[in-house]
Amino acid sequence: MHGGGVTILSSEAVVSVGSGQRPKKRRKKKTEWSAYGFLGPALISICVLSLAPMLYTIWISFTNWDAMHFMNYQFVGVKNYVDLVNPSDPLSAVFIPTFLWTLTFAFLTTTINYLAGLLLAVLLNNKNIKEAPLYRSLLIIPWAVPGLISLLAWQGLLNQSYGQINAALHVLGISAIPWLVNPFWARVTVLMVNLWASYPYMMTVCTGALQSIPDELYEASAIDGAGWWQRFRFISMPSVWKVSLPLLIPSFAFSFNNFNTVFLLTGGGPARSSTPFAGYTDILASAAYKMTLTYNRYDYAAVISVVLFVLVGLISWINMQFTGVFKEAD
Repeated sequence: MHGGGVTILSSEAVVSVGSGQRPKKRRKKKTEWSAYGFLGPALISICVLSLAPMLYTIWISFTNWDAMHFMNYQFVGVKNYVDLVNPSDPLSAVFIPTFLWTLTFAFLTTTINYLAGLLLAVLLNNKNIKEAPLYRSLLIIPWAVPGLISLLAWQGLLNQSYGQINAALHVLGISAIPWLVNPFWARVTVLMVNLWASYPYMMTVCTGALQSIPDELYEASAIDGAGWWQRFRFISMPSVWKVSLPLLIPSFAFSFNNFNTVFLLTGGGPARSSTPFAGYTDILASAAYKMTLTYNRYDYAAVISVVLFVLVGLISWINMQFTGVFKEAD
């Protein structure tokens, strides 16, 4: 009894009997339709600019749409996907070597860029170097310069006939190197120029991770007699790896679609004797571009684009599951 009334408790409501109070009603959730109005333009843009072209590309990959069947193309099912891995089909001669180089390029460029950025970050994190801020400012210049300008400048510098790099080698008594016309040196050139354009990003990431480590850890390890290699291995590297690994995953996926470096520097060349559709430095993205705008093989380009999309998504998912970098901490 309380105040002349009996209080009844239930999971639905609290009702006071005899107290003159009415049962409390649950408030109905109100739909804020105005939110859809604010989200509408973004959702429409995503559907028109991303989702619709993606679905259309998938549809084209199941047809024979090319210059010969531009107005009367037909649905051919999974034939194009079968031809992709059929050694006797011309499409396979394009896909398999290009895919292997794309995978090699993505792995090598991501690894080299990361190691170079980590090395520079460790060197400049030395507190005894008073000019470290100046060096960081100078080393970050390749990141500040627009990529298009850098790639075109490197294309001129590496020209076999009149490039300044071969001119400098000639002064030193070294014969000219066919940077852009030899298959091996062209691939080295792509990796080298991409290193120039990408190491500042990795250096910045690693620098931030190193500067977040408390100095007390290094001081305690020095008292315990740990050398520089032990401090780097057991203190610096675990902290840097934890911060940089989530950024390495999208960097690896981005390298699969690094169209600008390949197309602006070498144009995908030098050409292969086995197929006109892709050169020795072409990756899947640049090969699909050539098939579309140069050879009008929209069906082949669509197949490669779909496979590239699936590969990038699959590799990213495997990396995230293996590393667990995006799992919520307990």
